[in-house]
Amino acid sequence: MEQQVTKTCRVCKEQKPLSAFLRRTGKRSGAGARRGTCRECRKTGVITSGQTAEPVRVKRARSLPAPPAPAMVSTARSSSWESLHALLRSPDLAVKEAALLKTTRRGTIWMRGRTDKGRKWHQEIDLELASTLVKERMAVLVNRSTIKRLYSNRDFRRYILERDGYLCYFCGEPGDTIDHMLPRAKGGHTTPDNCVCACNACNQSKADQDIGHFMRIEEADH
Repeated sequence: MEQQVTKTCRVCKEQKPLSAFLRRTGKRSGAGARRGTCRECRKTGVITSGQTAEPVRVKRARSLPAPPAPAMVSTARSSSWESLHALLRSPDLAVKEAALLKTTRRGTIWMRGRTDKGRKWHQEIDLELASTLVKERMAVLVNRSTIKRLYSNRDFRRYILERDGYLCYFCGEPGDTIDHMLPRAKGGHTTPDNCVCACNACNQSKADQDIGHFMRIEEADH
């Protein structure tokens, strides 16, 4: 029996060598078993379903933003791409993702991330905290019961300082610390939407005051 060396793609209908097709796996695998759609058509995100060709999602759940300016790219780890994704994605998308969260049988949400040294970690948190972290763009949805924290502690601090240009949010002077607009003592969380760059003096003066109250005091003093 003559061995097959070419195959017709189900999408573009072109006759192509077997090397242009992915190998089959599982029960339908074999020495010469190949998938019906060629590599080029799969890259376009169009594969066939039955007899009808229709666009469907290829493996990636989310698309990354366009490459940023060189100054914004971190050479440390690929987590910088994830951080930029959190920055650039729409707040409306974050709210929609948070609404999809569903607890496990234990009534919790899994959160995973990386330490400053790149080691993976995971922990269980409650639904309310998970929803807040996603809404305020500190984490993204992996599946209904799992979120991924986008920043390590060191990466988060660097991101906030660079985002605010190392200028204090309260007085406009140079700053190198991070402060919470809604204090943690009053329910605030360490997220991009709740943290700003602050100088040491304003950070110490504000303490756990609400931002509105603190700003009124600052205006009265000046």
